[in-house]
Amino acid sequence: MAFDLQIRAADWRSHLVATRDAHPAIVPVIKGNGYGLGRQRLAGEAFRLGTDMIAVGTYEEAAELLGAFTGDVQVLTPWRPFSPRVADGRLIHTVSRLEDIAPLAAQLPGARVVVEGLTSMARHGLDRHHITEAARLIGEAGLVVEGFAIHLPMAGANLAEARTWCAILETSALPATTVFCSHLTVPELEQLRTERPNLTIRPRVGTALWLGRLDTLEVRSTVLDVHTVQRGERVGYRQGRVPRDGHVLVVAGGTSHGIGLEAPRAVAGVAGRGKAVAKGGLAAAGLALSPFTIAGKQRWFVEPPHMQASMILLPEGVPVPAVGDRLPAAVRYTIAQFDSITEV
Repeated sequence: MAFDLQIRAADWRSHLVATRDAHPAIVPVIKGNGYGLGRQRLAGEAFRLGTDMIAVGTYEEAAELLGAFTGDVQVLTPWRPFSPRVADGRLIHTVSRLEDIAPLAAQLPGARVVVEGLTSMARHGLDRHHITEAARLIGEAGLVVEGFAIHLPMAGANLAEARTWCAILETSALPATTVFCSHLTVPELEQLRTERPNLTIRPRVGTALWLGRLDTLEVRSTVLDVHTVQRGERVGYRQGRVPRDGHVLVVAGGTSHGIGLEAPRAVAGVAGRGKAVAKGGLAAAGLALSPFTIAGKQRWFVEPPHMQASMILLPEGVPVPAVGDRLPAAVRYTIAQFDSITEV
């Protein structure tokens, strides 16, 4: 198959360097599918950038990337007694519950940890009233505190909450002067550093680093077959009727590549809700736009994408691509998988 990603390497790496320089003490985040680019590739880029630490999502990812990156590896998912055992002096664990401190110390004596505070995200973390107790338990357990972590929302305007947590840290007994944070703008980070000169602010950055220049990334799908069809003709697995004369194109890229998969999206405002309602109405009618562009327009799926290919309807009168031609495709990179990734 040929559902491929091409990276304009010089421009992409120029963006990586600019992002690193704009975020002093940056910790690149490498998790999931590696933002569509692959975890191993991103670990190599983090090394190229000269960073001393990366952050991964899970212990499974940590076990993989400890062999691909020479610096420290911080695990964002908090440690639990059932977490896979990964013993390495470069690994930094996240502590988010008081009851995990003693078991972690028993399993991995002297382990390095960051303590996470429970922000308005309400996902993981210790309540602010438990930070001092955590400091006591960690000291008794002999764990090594590498810093304090706050994972902030993506809604923006997070400076006030970050300020509050920095104040809590500086008045607590936790022996930490490094704050790992997410989703603060460059001006917000600069302001926080100015206000808290005794703290080292380390932004953990993923999407803005790896996918901050989407114009340097080009996804292409190969046309595998072309069939002339007439209105009313039945096609596909589900034998649906073609709504008009034209051509059915079979193109590389299916569910195994992330095509047709969709996560729920946050909808805000009247316009956004209107679009969501319209999209739902089209879906109820069995109509869905594909991510594939032909003659300047995204084209409709004939039916839901197959595992490795998709069937696209091209109306009569539109220039027909030939087998082997390459079509641009718009993808959500965090769920995309490519047959190959090349640099140009």
